[in-house]
Amino acid sequence: MEFIAIDVETANADMASICQIGIARFSEGFLVDEWSSLIDPEDDFDLINIDIHGITEKDVAGSPTIPQAYGVLNRLMSNVVCVSHTHFDRVSIGRALEKYSLKMIEAKWLDSAKVVRRTWADCAHRGYGLANVCEKIGYEFKHHDALEDAKAAGHVLLEAARVSGISVTDWLERAGRPITVTKTSNTPGITMDANPNGGLYGEVIAFTGSLNISRKEAAVIASNMGCVVASGVTKKTTLLVVGDQDITKLAGKEKSSKHIKAEKLISKGSQIRIIRESDFKKLVAHE
Repeated sequence: MEFIAIDVETANADMASICQIGIARFSEGFLVDEWSSLIDPEDDFDLINIDIHGITEKDVAGSPTIPQAYGVLNRLMSNVVCVSHTHFDRVSIGRALEKYSLKMIEAKWLDSAKVVRRTWADCAHRGYGLANVCEKIGYEFKHHDALEDAKAAGHVLLEAARVSGISVTDWLERAGRPITVTKTSNTPGITMDANPNGGLYGEVIAFTGSLNISRKEAAVIASNMGCVVASGVTKKTTLLVVGDQDITKLAGKEKSSKHIKAEKLISKGSQIRIIRESDFKKLVAHE
């Protein structure tokens, strides 16, 4: 079975702001080819994102834009199984193509995090992040480098297929089946429990800024997606959704207290992802 694994890094909270792409091709259980490139997102770089992946505006100077890299992406991704660990990378690719009015690339997407949750019982609730799973299976890699992360996702899928006895082809269907998980949260500040079968199960989410939908509606959507919905940002937060207007306002100079607190926690090592409301809606749409 042949498949590719893909990962991206972004310049800021806009998931279309791709600044690096890594693609690893696997065939018959082995890594057989790889491709990686810095990408000029034609957008601003947020210091928080730079702290995570180390890529700066200076680094991408002269690198291809998404339209310039489109031919390679289309050739590598078209009509093949594309693996990403969670579907953030899938949505980022889609948002970047939309940004430039490029034709969507037809691919068969497989979320390796879903595979992990259905392969190892101790990862069904939590601990299915790429770094944790790689530590579990003994695979060493440099996290937050797009090519390294792509290769890691591919090896995770191969190990899950070996352990489960389910082929990559069969996982395309099996990954969509429910997980039986019984867990509710009694953590202070949690406003709603999570659907254990949601694609974002395990995420602890908070909302801030001016949203186009009500907080109550946002909470219901997030809960159905598997997120634990919290009223504030803490060390347990993994995902902060910010109103689109708040992301672009004054180049980010005016930020809510939640946004500022999340960035401070990220600078201290917390694994919090900050995204726009419109990107959150795309994540829901792709689930």
